Amino acid sequence: MTDVPPAGSAMPVLDPDQPTREAIRAAADEAAAQAAAAAAAAKTHLREVTSGRELDAVHDLFNVIWQPGPLGAPMTGELLRALAKSGNYVGGAFDGDELIGACVGFFGAPADEALHSHIAAVSNMARGRSVGFALKLHQRAWSLQRGVSAIHWTFDPLIRRNAYFNIVKLAARPEEYLTNFYGGVHDAINDGDDTDRLLTRWQLFGEPVRAACAGDFTPADAASCRAVGAAVALDRNPSGAPVPGTLASSTLLVAVPPDIERLRLTAPGTAKDWRAALREVLGTLMAEGARVTGFDRSGWYILRRPGDSRATESDMKSEEER
Repeated sequence: MTDVPPAGSAMPVLDPDQPTREAIRAAADEAAAQAAAAAAAAKTHLREVTSGRELDAVHDLFNVIWQPGPLGAPMTGELLRALAKSGNYVGGAFDGDELIGACVGFFGAPADEALHSHIAAVSNMARGRSVGFALKLHQRAWSLQRGVSAIHWTFDPLIRRNAYFNIVKLAARPEEYLTNFYGGVHDAINDGDDTDRLLTRWQLFGEPVRAACAGDFTPADAASCRAVGAAVALDRNPSGAPVPGTLASSTLLVAVPPDIERLRLTAPGTAKDWRAALREVLGTLMAEGARVTGFDRSGWYILRRPGDSRATESDMKSEEER
């Protein structure tokens, strides 16, 4: 269940850069229906969080997930109250009366036209139910109802499941590689590692996003890309360490490790090598204008270098997720 409005009329063709008011309303109705379907599939109830008691529950959930050190929580209760009161997005996923997931975003430039989604988390007890997917769809519907055309957020490019979720399941597109963006963060997730991030844009009116939110998404196929001439710019050796490759193609594959979080615990030196290697390869390529066009679930970013005008859809054809 969700508190967003029910679906409305059929969706007209949209110009994602200059949508009409009618198109915005229709997009909001369609997004509401998609959010409601995702919430039902996840067996959760989604709604805005505004009361002090429930905002405290959001604060507590974030602390359980990140386990912050003495320098402070990822988001204070005072800040949550201020964001909610001033009309920003604080969304919660509930199982009965229990909060099992939350997502927080605030408006950015241009004013009221873009939302920055700052933090999201799902409790361990709710993993595997697609609660995070439902939360993002609720955030999209909430944003479209307010005329917001895009949502931005950052994620750690070394975490494979997050790359797959953002790039494939949500059809968001990375725009910029940010080196050590948050500086030194001392918590159970980031402690001891630089906080490199990919700044990602979710074009809410775009056709790929609409399709993905309806469950119609297509992972990239790295093997097929290699078969038609893609080069491996960053690879993995048999021991799991990063290996620089070649840039001798307009289509490039960039690897990430299977589980960087486990690697940080079992082989911290190799984990740091991966951070440095990905920063050098992926960061440099994006700074030079290469675009991330897809992600293979086995752990490969697909990039197109500047000047290649060929269609990218063929890079992303694969079997549906099982």
